[in-house]
Amino acid sequence: MNNLRKGRLGAVFKNIGILILVLSVTLMGLTAYTLRKSFPQESGIITIPGLENQVKVIRDEWGIPQIYANSSHDLFLAQGYVHAQDRFWQMDFWRHIGAGRLSEMFGESQLDKDKFLRTMGWEKLALQELEILDVSTKANLQAYAEGVNAYLANHQGSALSLEYAVLKLLNREYRPELWQPIHSILWGKVMAYDLSTNLGDEIERTILLKSFPKQQVDELFPLYPDDFPVILPQFKLAKKADKTKEDISLNVSTLKDITPSLKSIASNITGIEEILGTTGKNVGSNSWAISGKRTATGKPIIADDPHLAVQMPSIWYETGLHCNSYKNSINNNCPYNVTGFTFAGVPGVIVGHNNRIAWGVTNVMSDTMDLYVEKINPENPNQYELNGKWVDMQLVEEEIQVASEEPVNQTVRYTKHGPILSDVLPKLQKFDRSSSVQTPKNYAVSLRWTALKPSKLITAIQEINRAQNWQEFRTAASKFDIAAQNLVYADVDGNIGYQMPGKTPIREKGDGRYPVPGWNNQYEWQGYIDFEELPHSLNPTKGYIVTANNAVVDDNYPYVITKDWVHGYRAKRIEEMIKGTNQPLTLTDVELIQGDTLDLNARYLVPIFESINFNDSRIENARQLLLNWDFQLNIESPASAIFQTFWKKLLTLTFHDELPEDYYPDGSDRWYAVIRNLVTQPDNLWWDNRNTSEVENRDEIFKLALTNAVNELESTLAKNPQKWTWGKLHKINFRNPTLGKSGVAAIEKLFNRGTYPTSGNGETVNANRWKANQSSFEVTHIPSMRMIVDLAKFDSSQTIHSTGQSGHAFNRHYTDMIEPWRNIKYHSMLWGDEKIDENAESTLFLMPG
Repeated sequence: MNNLRKGRLGAVFKNIGILILVLSVTLMGLTAYTLRKSFPQESGIITIPGLENQVKVIRDEWGIPQIYANSSHDLFLAQGYVHAQDRFWQMDFWRHIGAGRLSEMFGESQLDKDKFLRTMGWEKLALQELEILDVSTKANLQAYAEGVNAYLANHQGSALSLEYAVLKLLNREYRPELWQPIHSILWGKVMAYDLSTNLGDEIERTILLKSFPKQQVDELFPLYPDDFPVILPQFKLAKKADKTKEDISLNVSTLKDITPSLKSIASNITGIEEILGTTGKNVGSNSWAISGKRTATGKPIIADDPHLAVQMPSIWYETGLHCNSYKNSINNNCPYNVTGFTFAGVPGVIVGHNNRIAWGVTNVMSDTMDLYVEKINPENPNQYELNGKWVDMQLVEEEIQVASEEPVNQTVRYTKHGPILSDVLPKLQKFDRSSSVQTPKNYAVSLRWTALKPSKLITAIQEINRAQNWQEFRTAASKFDIAAQNLVYADVDGNIGYQMPGKTPIREKGDGRYPVPGWNNQYEWQGYIDFEELPHSLNPTKGYIVTANNAVVDDNYPYVITKDWVHGYRAKRIEEMIKGTNQPLTLTDVELIQGDTLDLNARYLVPIFESINFNDSRIENARQLLLNWDFQLNIESPASAIFQTFWKKLLTLTFHDELPEDYYPDGSDRWYAVIRNLVTQPDNLWWDNRNTSEVENRDEIFKLALTNAVNELESTLAKNPQKWTWGKLHKINFRNPTLGKSGVAAIEKLFNRGTYPTSGNGETVNANRWKANQSSFEVTHIPSMRMIVDLAKFDSSQTIHSTGQSGHAFNRHYTDMIEPWRNIKYHSMLWGDEKIDENAESTLFLMPG
């Protein structure tokens, strides 16, 4: 929601003096009562029409609700009510993202984002999905919506959330509409987009071919290294590997012609990232399951920490869902006894455990998006060529409501492959007529993506919540058909398992790395990999399963899942720590793994300095600090500050003289792999700085990078290297993704919290990512939560997420998890009635009305 003041706020308050005056008066008027009136009622009795029986909601010291009900209907109605109590602004905002209706809340400044989102057609897809869901899932979605709406019936404006009081400055007419089941389904679409990884890489590769030969482009996108972990190295299928080889089907000249258009697409993607955070490989995670053969208890342990963009409040909301009848036997009327992490806006638990199984998730990074270049009929722009014939497009009319302005109409055009992006991005409408593609007067680019078809993701979540064993878990996972996750599993019987779900396309030609022609059938998808052929494993002999977005299978697997795996640095370190002890692993050991900040990149590169000497004592001192360092990126470590600054300078000196500014290295694992390959070639031309008359080599660039790093640290921190601590550079600011990015300091101060020094980087196990192509070391992505589940005794399980349960600024649960989260501390993941009652801070009864 970047720079709202450039849109509606700027229009309403053209005179900055008036703006300051109005804000001052408004903020002074925010009395303690105004700030607190949106806080949830946590004890006593609330009457709710539609409830069948009494529901009990017990909250602990962290504000985590445990909900007890007699039926599924009442359980999910209560979950909807409780979510709305604590997080309705977040829910409202996310449903507007999913529906492409941000302008309705925030005005014309968000119109471009809405047009892009409407082109995806998620709201219409949600309606289609609702029709194909089973009766039980539909009923639970409806009950959840009833609970949200019961809360809305008695809460409006600032009684819903403080943001609505501030929003009146921007949009006095806005009133939240009632919650509908499709709004919960839209969450899945938004998350599927957030977790998609390959579209940006496909665009970047193509743009770089304009300036570099393919060999050099390949050097910038290295394949997965042979000496790094594969999740299931033993997984084999009977059929022989006969993968489609990479095929740049559009010749280089044509790819160059479409470069301006692809830059426009990339610009639109960046616009969405302003509200969701950077997508792609920045959205990673760690999870692992350890067999009882390796644990002190003799039962499995599961650990999980998804890495998502920094935001305020946290994306996660902890909840327990308990059917009263579950104490005696499984009851089909209410078959839930589950706790863990939820998304406010979605019924059920996304990650957690029930009475028998536990599960965690990480992003597979599967390639599920392809760009198709379509030939358009020059005499009829609503027709495209397919196998030598002109075919009519599907036209969908959209009307976008804009706050306090007239609606904007949009026509979305679809080919058989998917929506045409050219209608959102005018530069895509025509390519250079000198293009060497045959008969080329008009072109468009369409997107084919698995998430643009109806899915059963909501059903999968609810079935996982109910699953009692491995087979039921796999059956549920078979419906987890978008936003494919590495699903790790463990149960009380001692089993551990892995399942990759999701629709993964099988391509006739090409491997998904470059755009392909859409005017014939040569590059069509032939279907999806059958679920039984997707990688899976139960009780691997090594006694553990580690997933950290690394390669799932090796090259013997007969299908292409992706060519762009995360390169496995986090997975390698996790495996080192699991295998690095002869003692059975305890929960404390797992905590140490989740908090580990050893930088494998530094461990690989620092030894190069053993043969590089400096005449300048300042630089030599920095070199010695690096050589004596343990490679842990601790907050108080001077060597950490030196190396991370050196790394940033190394990438700048090596690549900024040649790469386009939009594609300066961000310093992520991909660039770890690029540099790891290049350091074995000291005279590779990438080391040479084209802006100088000399031809530099590796060691000269290393020397200059360290020199520049020391100079920068001296100028920004201090002359004394002992004061160069990593935490002084590497900080987190938790920002509200809407009004917290308004550009108006007084408003931002209401909702944002920070600054917090932190350890690690994007490729340590404790993954607090910063970007080397940004001016600062500010953290952009974090372990959004941490969970450790003990299958020997669920009461011993523990967890934390990044901010707190509440979405209400100034509520005590708005920020109470930040410090323990930052310091790798946990709270108990309460389980069992006795333990929950012992830790009760408040009890609320919801009664039928």
